[in-house]
Amino acid sequence: MTTQAGGLHTHVLDSLGLAITAGECAPGSVLRTDELAQRFDVSRTVVREVVRVLESMHLVESRRRVGVTVRPMDQWNVYDPRVIRWRLAGADRPRQLRSLTVLRSAVEPVAAGLAAAHATPEQCRELTEHALGMVATSRGRQLEAYLVHDVAFHRVVLNASGNEMFARLGDVVAEVLTGRTHHQVMFEDPDPAAVTLHVQVAEAVRERDAVRAERLTREIAVGALQELDVLAP
Repeated sequence: MTTQAGGLHTHVLDSLGLAITAGECAPGSVLRTDELAQRFDVSRTVVREVVRVLESMHLVESRRRVGVTVRPMDQWNVYDPRVIRWRLAGADRPRQLRSLTVLRSAVEPVAAGLAAAHATPEQCRELTEHALGMVATSRGRQLEAYLVHDVAFHRVVLNASGNEMFARLGDVVAEVLTGRTHHQVMFEDPDPAAVTLHVQVAEAVRERDAVRAERLTREIAVGALQELDVLAP
């Protein structure tokens, strides 16, 4: 696929993904390939490629003589990072942020406890490095720089758990953290208490204190939910 075709593909995919997840294309509505090609001024080949991607996310289903039908939300692959990104970009953002943060609160404390038992020395070093990076970027409205360390920190926790199911949630956590930052569902500077808790989690993992690592990570999750009560009620 050429760069231009790739750009067209991405544009059409994002446009349709946003429309479907925002409810502009209601469940059961039918999208016609020819009409989509005309609407976006692209070839039917590009439209078919986009439809295949949307089908892989279970947002639509394609049937001969019927067309492309939008599926109900309970059939979507809500763990797909692109679906999460689209939902966070729409009016349903507060509910999506809350459901994702509740998911994190259920998974990450357990993952941190497991990480205290299974983390390699290299993973312990990475946790400390990113926790200190969060401290260094937590003042002066450096949210983008802070985000880099925040995402990396939580990826390491999930990977260090030794549980491949938890590890696969790294992209999900990355999307919710990124969405909070890019959609201004963050304070101008991160909560100092939350930053300190990340440093303490790194210490607990390094010291192989599973109980403390789990407790501290649960405190981070509770704090994130409380922030949503203020910023995205």
